[in-house]
Amino acid sequence: MPEPFSDGALEALATADPSRPLSLYIHVPFCATRCGYCDFNTYTAGELGTTSSPQSWLEGVRAELDAAATLLHDDRQVSTIFVGGGTPSLLGGQGLADVLGAVRNSFTLAPGAEVTTESNPESTSPEFFGTLREAGFTRISLGMQSAAKHVLAVLERTHTPGRALDAAREAAAAGFEHLNLDLIYGTPGERDEDLQASLDAVLSVPVDHVSAYALIVEDGTAFARKVRRGEVPMPDDDVLAARYEMIDARLTEAGMTWYEVSNWATAGSDSLPLPASVCRHNEAYWRSDDWWGIGPGAHSHVNGVRWWNQKHPATYSASLAGGALPIGGQEILTDEDRHTETVMLRLRMRDGLAAAELTDGECSRADEVVAKGLLHVVDNAYVLTDRGRLLADGIIRDILVD
Repeated sequence: MPEPFSDGALEALATADPSRPLSLYIHVPFCATRCGYCDFNTYTAGELGTTSSPQSWLEGVRAELDAAATLLHDDRQVSTIFVGGGTPSLLGGQGLADVLGAVRNSFTLAPGAEVTTESNPESTSPEFFGTLREAGFTRISLGMQSAAKHVLAVLERTHTPGRALDAAREAAAAGFEHLNLDLIYGTPGERDEDLQASLDAVLSVPVDHVSAYALIVEDGTAFARKVRRGEVPMPDDDVLAARYEMIDARLTEAGMTWYEVSNWATAGSDSLPLPASVCRHNEAYWRSDDWWGIGPGAHSHVNGVRWWNQKHPATYSASLAGGALPIGGQEILTDEDRHTETVMLRLRMRDGLAAAELTDGECSRADEVVAKGLLHVVDNAYVLTDRGRLLADGIIRDILVD
């Protein structure tokens, strides 16, 4: 297969440490409808027409997996897999089982590998979850967003409020111990009581992980156009902060603890999350481990090389069918790039950023943030305080920028 990598990038891939954890992200670009706030690389059937299908996509995925295995060390095992989208559950249980089968044909899974798929509640069923469990999936992430019907309408989500809860119960009944529900907060029209009802609903089902994200208005989305036309207001920063505090208080009360600014997991006896309840795949991103992104528009990072695939499913599949990797662009990270990413990612995590990772000037600026009560020092690491979590992005900028 012709290599579109530069010589330096190809050398970095070839010399990647085979003992480092390797993760795979597999992007499913299909959606039944497009949510108004979403800017992910997704396509409805009407947008694709006859240019692409799940079958041609899977053929491309198989080819890219084989190419990845060839470029990396043959004995390199995969520690986490995450199937995201888009709407992976549109493939059906057997379709997702086929995806996992394709991974196994190219790679060896490490003992205890975490295998996650995102799912839209409306395209799941007891049979769907049973098929996934039998295939070897270990974790389910369900998009709930809100329990309030009018909030879902603003977000242009198509599922009914109670369906996500039923889906979580069905997944648990199928044998899944690790379940995540996603929430979005700060949607225009959302009230405090709406968010409280959503949290109560989440905690009424057997989940051990919750992700909660502030609504962000992304350029180019239908929601951004509505804001620009004055049809809906821009989310208010003070409201977002208050809602975040509500979420953290309620989840903490229920026995969960934050391990990354937007993620909470069932707490262990030492007040830290049990390893099984955190999303190990997301931790791989935050630690800057190696991961290969499979599928249209997917991003990858291996040994300081970052690249991204061509975005359109038809172009992606055609490149692979023609014997070429579907790379749309690449970059080799400098030491400065890696340092910046370490600060940006590690500081968002509960165990914080080791002081040894910072320059003397950065440590001085971090100490100034400590004096403001936004960071504290634990075991020679800078850790966000509760108030600091509300201002994490600004704190990172203050530390990095002299």
